[in-house]
Amino acid sequence: MVDAPETVETAAGPLPADHPSRRLADSAYLRAARCEPTQRVPVWFQRQAGRSLPEYRALRGSGSILDAIADPATAAEITLQPVRRYGVDAAVLFSDIVVPAAAIGFGIDIVPGVGPVAPEPLRRRADLDRLPPLDPQAHTPHVIETVRLLAAQLEVPLIGFAGAPFTVASYLIEGQPSRQHLLTKALMHADAALWHDLMERLAAIAVASMRSQVLAGASAVQLFDSWAGALAPADYAEFVAPHSKRVFDELADLGVPRGHFGVGTGELLDQMAQVGADVVGVDWRVPLGLARQRVGPGVALQGNLDPALCLVDWPTVRTAADRILGEGTAAPGYIFNLGHGVLPETDPSVLERLTDHVHAYQPTHASQHE
Repeated sequence: MVDAPETVETAAGPLPADHPSRRLADSAYLRAARCEPTQRVPVWFQRQAGRSLPEYRALRGSGSILDAIADPATAAEITLQPVRRYGVDAAVLFSDIVVPAAAIGFGIDIVPGVGPVAPEPLRRRADLDRLPPLDPQAHTPHVIETVRLLAAQLEVPLIGFAGAPFTVASYLIEGQPSRQHLLTKALMHADAALWHDLMERLAAIAVASMRSQVLAGASAVQLFDSWAGALAPADYAEFVAPHSKRVFDELADLGVPRGHFGVGTGELLDQMAQVGADVVGVDWRVPLGLARQRVGPGVALQGNLDPALCLVDWPTVRTAADRILGEGTAAPGYIFNLGHGVLPETDPSVLERLTDHVHAYQPTHASQHE
C-alpha cells in the first residue's frame, strides 16, 4: 500500500508544501486555465497517451489496458511518451474513467474494440451494494504511485481525471457503450430516487479519485462527462448538474484548475460551466466564439479541432487550426486541443507539426499573450 503524502493546510488548499502545481504555476497551461495571459498558446491533446503512438503499442503489447494501468512504471511511461514526442504543455494521466468502478469490484472490464463492458449491469437498488466507497489508498494505489512517478519527472503540469457520474452511470446501466442511452434514460425517469442515489455514489467516487491524484502530484483535473450530450438541457439540469456540481465543489479547496468536457454538449455548455468548472472543453460542433458566450466570463476554453481533420493533408489541418486559434485567442483563457480524443489512425507526425504550429502562432491582438 502506498503511504499518503504529508500535507499542510495552505491558502491553496491541503496540498504538499512542494506540490508541482506551485513549481509549475507560471506554466502556459496553468496560466491559461486561470484565464491569465500566456507567452504562447498552450496545447495538449485528449487521448494523447497511446492510441496512435507506435511506442505505445510496442510497450503495451496485446494485454489488457487495465493491466497496463495497474503497472505504475508502464502507465507513467505511456503518459510521458506524447510529452517527449510532441512537446505539449500538459500531460494527461494514462488511465480510464472506469478504473475506480473496476477497482471497487463492480464488475466491469475494457474489451478491446468495444470499450467498457459490465456483464451484470446495474438494474435495481440492490446493485448499489456493488458500489462501495472508493478508498484510493486501498483500491487504486497503483494510480497514486503512477502520479507520484510522473510528478517527479514532468516539467509540465499533469492532468488527472475521473469519469463524471452520468457517463460512468451510463456504462454501468447499459452494460456497454451505447449511442442512445435508452436504459440509462429509462432508469433516470422511472426511478428518480434510485437514480439520484446512484449519482451520489458515483460523485463521491469521482471526488475521492481526483483528490488522491492531486494530492499525489497532479496539477489539474478534468471531469469527463463524455456522453452528457445525449441529454436534453432540462434533464441535465435536474438529473446531472447537482451531482457534477458536488464533484467540483468538493475539489475547490485544492486550488487547482478543474476542467469539464463532454461530446455533443453545445446546448449544455452554460450549465457545464455553472457547476463549477474553471475550464470547459468544447467539441468541434460549436464555434469557440459562441462557446465563450455560453460559458460566460472567467472560464477558460479548451478545444476544438475536429480529430478527423488530423487524418488529411497538412494545409487543411493548418487552415482549420488557424481559424480555431483566431477564435480561441479572442479573450484570455484558451488552451488548444482537439474537439475529442486522438483517433488511433492519426499520424503522430501531424500532431508534432500541429503542436509546433500552435506554439508559433501569433494572435493579431494582445488578449492572449503578455
